[in-house]
Amino acid sequence: MDNLKVTIFQGYLFWENIDKNLQNIAARLSGIRQKTNLVILPEMFSTGFSMNAEKLAELMDGKTMQWMHNTAKQYGCVITGSIIIKENKKYYNRLIWMRPDGSYEYYDKRHLFALGQEHETYTPGTKRLIVELNGWNICPVVCYDLRFPVWLRNAKSEYDLLLIVANWPERRIAHWRTLIAARAIENQAYVIGVNRVGHDGNEVYHSGDSTCVDPNGNVIYCKRDEEDLYTLSIIADEVKKTRLALPFLKDADEFNMCEHFV
Repeated sequence: MDNLKVTIFQGYLFWENIDKNLQNIAARLSGIRQKTNLVILPEMFSTGFSMNAEKLAELMDGKTMQWMHNTAKQYGCVITGSIIIKENKKYYNRLIWMRPDGSYEYYDKRHLFALGQEHETYTPGTKRLIVELNGWNICPVVCYDLRFPVWLRNAKSEYDLLLIVANWPERRIAHWRTLIAARAIENQAYVIGVNRVGHDGNEVYHSGDSTCVDPNGNVIYCKRDEEDLYTLSIIADEVKKTRLALPFLKDADEFNMCEHFV
C-alpha cells in the first residue's frame, strides 16, 4: 500500500445546469499542479441535490459519464462523485468510480434522505462497494450514509479509506464534523468527506467543511465557505501503525450484515 495523493474539489454547484457545472469543474481542475491518484467531487456534482430526476437523469453512456472518462484520462487518475442516473425506468443517486481507461464501478446511495423527499424519487442501493487503488481498499458512499455506522462497519478491516461525497447543509454541519471523526476512529481508517458550497435552488446554504481525518481522528484538512481545490497525501503507514498499536477491530461484536437488501 503506497501513500495516496487525493485531490478534493469543494465546489459551488449551478442549480440543475449540467453543462455549466461540467464547464466550471473542468476549469477548476485545470488548477491541478501535481500528479494525483484520485479526484473527488461532491454529491450530484452536475446538477445539485435535485429531485427533478425526470428532467435531469442521464443514462450510463450519457454526457456526464463521457466527461468523467475524458477527465480521468486527461489527469491519469480516478475521478469520483455522484450523478443522477436512469436505469430500467428507475432513478438512482449513483456514485461513479471512473478510471482513466474508461472502466468504472458504481455505488447507488443506500440511505435516501426522507427529510428532503429523496426516497420518493430515487431507488436505494442494495450493496456496499469496495474498490482498490494503489493498494488501498476504499469504501465510497454518499452523504446521508454517513449517519449509519452499521452500514459503514469495518470490523474485518475491509477498507482503509472511507469517502463521503455530499450536499450537506450548513445548519447540520456540526453533525458532519462529528460523524466524520467518529467513523474514522471506530473504523481505524482515513475518512474524507467532500461537500459543496453555496446556496442551492431551494435556498439551502452549504458551508462546505470538506474534511480529511486520519485513523486517530486528527483533522488533516478542512475548508469552509468557499470553493477549494486541494491535493493532499494520506499515509499508508498511519493506518498500519494505528491498527497494530490499538487492535480494537478484532474485539468488535460478531454479527453478519446481509450484503443484499430487498
